[in-house]
Amino acid sequence: MIKKTPREQRVTRHKRVRARVKGTAKCPRLCVFRSQKHLYAQLVDDMKGTVITAISDLKDVKKGAPITRASAMGKQIAKDAQAKGITKIVFDRGGYKYHGNIKALAEGAREGGLVF
Repeated sequence: MIKKTPREQRVTRHKRVRARVKGTAKCPRLCVFRSQKHLYAQLVDDMKGTVITAISDLKDVKKGAPITRASAMGKQIAKDAQAKGITKIVFDRGGYKYHGNIKALAEGAREGGLVF
């Protein structure tokens, strides 16, 4: 049996999650991408195939520890979503495990007023 690399495992998890998670204009999908250094998040309307709002920790968030930046990103994207009249979302963790930066971003979005 050939073992999968961590990247292949994440892609497999991501396909499984995306098969179940769909976003609409009233309830968009909050999708997360994590690179080696940075974190990106965007609200997507899958019916139209458009990005409603996006944020990254490159220039949108102040410097600090990665988890505090992720939490600030969650609060900021919640603020942007509420400005556009969105209060309910579907969370797409992108195949990443729900801990660390991904968990901090989700909790920050919840603190900002979004309902998952």
